[in-house]
Amino acid sequence: MTRIVYPAAMSLDGFIAGPGGDMSWLAAYFGPNPDGDELMQRAGALLVGRRTYDGDDPNKGTDKEGAYGGRWEGTQVVLTHRPPAEPVAGCVFATDLDEAVRVAREAAGERDVQVLGADVARQCLRRGLVDEVVMAVVPVLLGSGVRMFEDADDDTPVALRPTRVSRADTATNLWFDVVR
Repeated sequence: MTRIVYPAAMSLDGFIAGPGGDMSWLAAYFGPNPDGDELMQRAGALLVGRRTYDGDDPNKGTDKEGAYGGRWEGTQVVLTHRPPAEPVAGCVFATDLDEAVRVAREAAGERDVQVLGADVARQCLRRGLVDEVVMAVVPVLLGSGVRMFEDADDDTPVALRPTRVSRADTATNLWFDVVR
């Protein structure tokens, strides 16, 4: 069965993006990471929010632009209230979370759906849709920005069970199953 995974890179102080969604800070921490390669190979589809879709790719304008340094290919399902008027190659736009998840699961086949974007990940976690959380913690303190998980409307904890820890040159990878 298709699993839904929330993978992200996070600063030590809990931010997955800098102020205004800035991702340029992350470029300094790209490097060989076997866990990132594993995640890329497992990804059958991406479920992303509109801010992430429109966001600040740290590799923008280079041959490494896009998911996993431009190495990943597949369908992106974008959850948004503002779908574009014209179709975008490789993207499906959905205005409802249930529909977005259904389309992403279908596109992923037997592989994983990976959720990118703090707000979409939060919605999926709150609905009990996420099976696994993988965080690459990088050695930097950003001080502000977009938190990995923040929900002012619901302070119910999401229980996680650690399954694996590994280290790459520029990150410590933390793997968790979501406890249901």
